[in-house]
Amino acid sequence: MELESYRKLQQDGKLQRAVREGVVAGLSTRNYRRAVESVVEGYGIEKSSVSRQFVAASSNQLRLLCERRLEDLNLVVLMIDGIHFGGQVLVVALGIAEGGEKHVLGVWQGATENTTVVKGLLEDLVDRGLDLRRRYLVVIDGSKALRAGVERVFGKQVEVQRCQIHKRRNVKEYLPENCQKDYDRRMRNAYAMNNYAEAKAALEKIFRQLERINPSAARSLEEGLEETLTVHRLGIGAVLRRKLATTNPIESCLSTVQRVARNVKRWREGNQPLRWTATGLLEAEKKFRRIKGYQELLLLKERLNPSGVQQKEVRTLEVA
Repeated sequence: MELESYRKLQQDGKLQRAVREGVVAGLSTRNYRRAVESVVEGYGIEKSSVSRQFVAASSNQLRLLCERRLEDLNLVVLMIDGIHFGGQVLVVALGIAEGGEKHVLGVWQGATENTTVVKGLLEDLVDRGLDLRRRYLVVIDGSKALRAGVERVFGKQVEVQRCQIHKRRNVKEYLPENCQKDYDRRMRNAYAMNNYAEAKAALEKIFRQLERINPSAARSLEEGLEETLTVHRLGIGAVLRRKLATTNPIESCLSTVQRVARNVKRWREGNQPLRWTATGLLEAEKKFRRIKGYQELLLLKERLNPSGVQQKEVRTLEVA
């Protein structure tokens, strides 16, 4: 005999929402019954039932994320990074609006973090309303594939900020252990300088010293050095600069994704990695706060898009 309460629970989505909240909180589908049977009379809480409900709930989350419109967000900064699940990579885009609000923009799935995957993600954002007539500050970890994909969509004049922490880490890996702390401290102090010219001079001095100690470390520092100082060159204040000089904001989101998906033991083909990533990203978004130093974002927007230049570009597009 069908229970009236069970029928209603299936119809209004309460079961899906309850399963999603439990799984996101850390319950595995295998242990779901043990966690809830002391509260309810165990209906629909077998592993297979819970799995079906979570697939439905996470599919809805993925659809909501992939259908978001972006026209009205007034974005100034884009951050792009990837996360690996089951031999596949999920490339994620995070946007920061002129008011300091952070928004998860989209996710794209591929076999590797290559240029085609990044290009596909960015083109999807454009299809959903990202304005290509505006210039953005794009923050990446230094991956050449990410850089190439960004340039293909936004053009060669795109302003890219490479993560300073990744640069320090890469240089450190080339150095012997007895030198690592000293040179990491010097690089950190150089990046902490407020003046662009002074910071660049300090890093060039470190480069010349590294050439004598370890040429490989010197080449690692030299590669993309200018783009690690983009936030300095744009004259961003110290508080906001610290937030935009690294990929920490988006990596914080990805750490939430990893926490949410920690009970997955076997990754299958299809959209399973996408569903879990979307669920984790939307869970992270619930705790978003305005970025520190957001008051300067309007100034950054103006420096990226001077009024006269932007109007000229718009007129050129209209003529074309």
